[in-house]
Amino acid sequence: MAKDSSFDIVSKVDLQNLDNAINNSIKEIKTRYDLKNTSSNIEFDKSSQQITLVAGSDLQLDQITQILYQKMAKLSIDLKSIKSSGREASGGDKIKEIFKPINGIEQEIAKKIIKEIKDLKLKVQASIQGDQIRISGKSRDDLQTVITTLRQKDYGIALQFANYR
Repeated sequence: MAKDSSFDIVSKVDLQNLDNAINNSIKEIKTRYDLKNTSSNIEFDKSSQQITLVAGSDLQLDQITQILYQKMAKLSIDLKSIKSSGREASGGDKIKEIFKPINGIEQEIAKKIIKEIKDLKLKVQASIQGDQIRISGKSRDDLQTVITTLRQKDYGIALQFANYR
């Protein structure tokens, strides 16, 4: 009897790579002529997994956000893997924006993904397991079709396909 193959759909960020991207961004902010000697800064609190961008104006905040995105892209970190909680005024004339890494797939998004998979009418089973989704089936071709289809869709989060066996 043929053995079932399976894989997991997860959404997680490599925190070490993210930390490297943040450190590279901080170095560029300190040396860039238009941001040098300003109050622009990026802080990463590893315990609460929170990235705080602080700047003196909206333009500077846009620039340091752009720098962070460039450094993340250079280290192959999907830009959808962090989520902004919006901009707010900070002490004095400063503006801050807080980002949090997305780890895990929310239930609503997981249900939407499973519905998309069932609409393909392939012989695969999908089940939610905590904050990830397990897909299993007899045909590896069907599993590859599921992966290809999900990569073409946008769910607002970064999806990775792990434990393919």
